[in-house]
Amino acid sequence: MVIKEINDGIGSYAIVKASGRQLWVEENRFYDLNNLALCVGDKFTLNKILLVSENKVLSIGKPFLEGQYVIEATVIRHLSGSKTRVYKMRPKKKTRKTFGSRQKLTRIFINTISCMPISTTLCHINK
Repeated sequence: MVIKEINDGIGSYAIVKASGRQLWVEENRFYDLNNLALCVGDKFTLNKILLVSENKVLSIGKPFLEGQYVIEATVIRHLSGSKTRVYKMRPKKKTRKTFGSRQKLTRIFINTISCMPISTTLCHINK
């Protein structure tokens, strides 16, 4: 973990890996992910955190920040994305096909990006 002092003028944010892509997330904002098998109102945590900037301190994982930060999110609703249309035509054959689909999405709300308290463990050295 590399910690660096920064002055970017932005509040706390994080870069997480979710639904097969990397997202820049901030507190009190919502984001659309690929369909999650959760109900509306369910709360969950994002655990694959790549980078966190909190109180002008930048923490970078190698590759993830394991157990140091917690990002809590809530499912707002399930929705469909924009329609994708595919049109196939073979010239001079009078063959035309049109088909399309809409991607299923889940809208989530980021509640908090917080640092987990460091547990104190005692290390005994036997001589």
